[in-house]
Amino acid sequence: MSLNNQVEKTVKVYPNNESASIYVAQRIALLINQKKIQGEKLILGLATGSTPKLVYRELIRLHRYEGLSFRHVVTFNLDEYYPMQPVDEQSYSAFMNANLFDHVDILSENIHIPNGTLSMEQVEAHCDLYEKKIKDFGGLDLQLLGIGRTGHIGFNEPGSELHSATRLVTLNDITIEDAIMDFGSRERVPKQAITMGIKTITQAKEIILLALSQRKAEIIHQALEGMISAGVPATYLQQFKNVEYVLDQEAASRLTR
Repeated sequence: MSLNNQVEKTVKVYPNNESASIYVAQRIALLINQKKIQGEKLILGLATGSTPKLVYRELIRLHRYEGLSFRHVVTFNLDEYYPMQPVDEQSYSAFMNANLFDHVDILSENIHIPNGTLSMEQVEAHCDLYEKKIKDFGGLDLQLLGIGRTGHIGFNEPGSELHSATRLVTLNDITIEDAIMDFGSRERVPKQAITMGIKTITQAKEIILLALSQRKAEIIHQALEGMISAGVPATYLQQFKNVEYVLDQEAASRLTR
């Protein structure tokens, strides 16, 4: 499938990964405070991996030194490896605790991460419930995304459809290869994951795709300037007006427009 109904894109390019990450953190903080003034919760979709680490570091700084509170923030993470125990060092639960949740005042009941401990028979019902919980909160106000070298957003690998919902997926070989450093060997990397779907992601009121470093330059070129195709799932975002691409100069280096 390929489409070409692009909308005008909002692309911000920053000199380095730190300035790009600080901008994203400030955008999130602004939304948290706006919702607090309105007496509402912020429903925030979060990503893992190396890309958002500096964003989370800045949010922790804002909490510690500038009074930013997470008590009225509800989070939904994009994905989790399957199978995976939350106490395992490589789990996204452990990642989020180490890089954000353990350092701010978010309420534990407001944290939602796909459960990698379930039996195969339980996964589908869990995915349906994850979707329902997001809908019950009125949908995601903001979804933070990274991008994989396959063009995946969440773990929506090549071949993922625009209408896909939260589900169990098989990981691409490139994604597995990129995870070897975290797991120590290819054999230890899970071959599957539970991920929010493309439809779930694109229904967020606002989306920020953050990409940093030269390593992401080629896939960012494809994602922003290539034909819309299931072969590069991030290209689906070209159809939506609510997407902001935040890049450092290295990640933007292959863009021509």
